[in-house]
Amino acid sequence: MKALIATQKPFAAVAVEGIKKIFAEAGYEVAVLEKYETEAEFCEAVKDVDAVIVRSDKVTKAVVAAAKNLKIVVRAGAGYDNLDLEALKAAGVIAMNTPGQNANAVAELAIAMMIYISRGCFTPATGCEIMGKTLGIQAYGNVGKRVADKAKALGMKVIAFDPFVPAEAIQADGVAVAKDLDELYSKSDFLSLHIPAIPATIGSIGANLLSKMPKGACLVNTARQEVINEPELANILAERTDLKYITDVAPANIEEIKAIAGTRFFATPKKMGAQTAEANINAGLAAARQIVAFFEEGCTRFALNK
Repeated sequence: MKALIATQKPFAAVAVEGIKKIFAEAGYEVAVLEKYETEAEFCEAVKDVDAVIVRSDKVTKAVVAAAKNLKIVVRAGAGYDNLDLEALKAAGVIAMNTPGQNANAVAELAIAMMIYISRGCFTPATGCEIMGKTLGIQAYGNVGKRVADKAKALGMKVIAFDPFVPAEAIQADGVAVAKDLDELYSKSDFLSLHIPAIPATIGSIGANLLSKMPKGACLVNTARQEVINEPELANILAERTDLKYITDVAPANIEEIKAIAGTRFFATPKKMGAQTAEANINAGLAAARQIVAFFEEGCTRFALNK
């Protein structure tokens, strides 16, 4: 059995060593492809492997076609829009993610971003506190739940909307439930996004929802760039000079938004949600363990394309 660790943005060295140890104990051969620049390099590396671990690396139709022995791909992280699930399924390859492994890192970042923008991005101007404010959470999964826990500990009121999570389960955590997105946005001083980039959500966050937010409200995006309607975002930030936007996925029209919003806007230089040593290690080791469990036990618990 041969596994490949393919990462344009490499894991921490300790994570790589941990992954190698898990595979070695299972008797698997391991190859490592790091900081590669082209899809062709990825295609060459997958030719003889049975399993692949990736981070944000794109597993395209071309990569799948090149991987004649491939049986499983695991995305070390929660989001999986970088995997061509249809191509993988057509080739009989199981795709998995590692839900929850990065959740705390993303949740801490979301809270930190709220504080940062509330303090005027640390300029000398007078800011505000987040205690007593209402935080809306769109999607109450692993990350959303952790954000809620941390926000409550800081004295925030929390309301959530997730059509896939029973209202009773959310309320059991001491979190109020919005009946729809209109209510969620209209009641939220901060709105934290945790939705995936899928056809139903791409471009779904625009002027219609943002215009409903209270005066001085802030949209916090640690999800995906694609879920934001960026032209409408720019327009609403121009119309509503009280609104704020902070994100760890920079918009394509970043210079336009900077010019419009000034310190009401901030984007991290690169996606930062999972960029902690702990998350890096947790996700990588989980991916390796899932691959071993798949081959040794037939476990498909986290399969995305059964």
